[in-house]
Amino acid sequence: MSGQGEPARVIAELAHGGHAVRDLHDDEREMIAEQGTATPLSAVVQAEPAVAAEVATTRFDYLFRRFADEFPQHHLPNDDPDAVVDALTTLGRAMVEQDPAGDDGNSPIPPIFTYWGQFLDHDLTANTDRDSEVSDITRRPLVPLDPKVVTEKLANLRHPSLNLDSVYGDGPFAVTDPAAEEFVPYDGIKFRLGRAAVGPDIPGVRIPPIHDLARDLPRNAARTALIGDHRNDENLVVAQLHVAFLRFHNEAVDWVRANEPDRVSDGEVFLRARDLLRWTFQWVVVHDFLRTVTADLVVDQVLTADQDRLQLPTRGLYMPLEFSVAAYRFGHSMVRGAYDWNRNFGRPGNVIANAPFALLFRFTGKARPPFGDENLESLPFNWIAEWDRMVDPNSPLADRFARRIDTVLAPPLHDMANEIGGLPPETPDEIEEVLKRLAVRNLLRGYLLAMPTGQAVAGTLGVAPLTEEELTSGDPGVAQALRDGGFVERTPLWFYVLKESEVRARGNTLGEVGSRIVAETIIAQLRHDPGSFLHQASWSPAQGVRLRDGSPVRSIADFLRFAGVLA
Repeated sequence: MSGQGEPARVIAELAHGGHAVRDLHDDEREMIAEQGTATPLSAVVQAEPAVAAEVATTRFDYLFRRFADEFPQHHLPNDDPDAVVDALTTLGRAMVEQDPAGDDGNSPIPPIFTYWGQFLDHDLTANTDRDSEVSDITRRPLVPLDPKVVTEKLANLRHPSLNLDSVYGDGPFAVTDPAAEEFVPYDGIKFRLGRAAVGPDIPGVRIPPIHDLARDLPRNAARTALIGDHRNDENLVVAQLHVAFLRFHNEAVDWVRANEPDRVSDGEVFLRARDLLRWTFQWVVVHDFLRTVTADLVVDQVLTADQDRLQLPTRGLYMPLEFSVAAYRFGHSMVRGAYDWNRNFGRPGNVIANAPFALLFRFTGKARPPFGDENLESLPFNWIAEWDRMVDPNSPLADRFARRIDTVLAPPLHDMANEIGGLPPETPDEIEEVLKRLAVRNLLRGYLLAMPTGQAVAGTLGVAPLTEEELTSGDPGVAQALRDGGFVERTPLWFYVLKESEVRARGNTLGEVGSRIVAETIIAQLRHDPGSFLHQASWSPAQGVRLRDGSPVRSIADFLRFAGVLA
């Protein structure tokens, strides 16, 4: 990183497997502040061939290096890989909610936390899933890789410092070809915004404020979203959340101009607005998101610790595999099968009863045809998010909460047909089944990438491991698959994190093991980024932008209010 902790600029068409490029240098930051210009990315790469080597900006590595060095005794058995794969597949098939209408599956956490977590994940990691050896979980035999092979071949195409490169992309000052104007996401130093579609054939009512239709992602003529990470246009919740980030920046630009008149040039105002958005985002991640999803006191313990487990100064910047492949996938368990999305749902006479998970994938630019209708050029107005239904912790309605963190997933995650839409007709049924079932994919990926067992990690953290009674409690089908697979004493780490939450936190937060991995990973990235809010002289939202009533932005709900998408 540069000394200022600047974000990585990214290729505008970044999607799964896309490429991030190097950070801005200090002299480039100064040039932007003074002149509002920067060297075009293409010219940098041509003039500095060494930049090409910086495309994969960071790496994946094992948080618990001892287990990797002592592979495979702290891992799932691999003496009969076919049997283990069959057992993991059976376990994954069993991990599906049998009573999706039951209210007892709800947590006290509003659903916005599920998708704030997904947005955060996209800003932290983008795997290089192009090498079949480290990404193909459908091949047979599927044998766990030597950890040395994993760390050599699997790179992270994100700079995991919560720097919002997924939002800012190449920035507004990169010189572009005028002929490519439709691909530029900026209007000056503000982001462009897409306008929701209106028309007599679209049923329902407008979402307040009814005259504010600037609530879609900016798109080109092909309806492709002009954003730094196209994964944020894959489902409507995270797409609408990305819109909120664009609007927050635009509001921050206006706030800086109104409240800090000493910042004169466009470059100065842009950099200040970006810093305010980044620091607010980072502060809210730590003090709202992490404090909500992790066990009590864990965030404070990590913040006050003298050192972190990642040991970044000695090992270099990296993203822990135990985080990205296992612990952080707890959010999959929080996904609901349907949401009370806006006022067009939930009451007799409205469009439909609620917003099913499948439709949240249709009303994005990734849908074919876009938005489910070839005549629509942007999101229809009746699908704009009404965020008060997604952030209220006191709502009496079940579909305004995330599901509990546990070992059964919502049924739509058991049959993700969108994952096999592009496969050739001759694809074997067993491969389609693996790709459609999210739990199966997670378990097999953890096995392939040599995740240590939950018991091994718990022991290292000094946490009492789950007992056999705890591991086999709950859903009888899941318990039987766990026993039959021989996973009671050596449990897959992802499953273990979910089960720990289920039995020791009632699914309302992560348990101790999951909390420690998640909190330590995220806070360590901030601690080792000199540009983060942790290094800004005790910065807090009191030094940031203010809401209309003068109060600071201290929560996700406040964040959405400042962005103008929540009353």
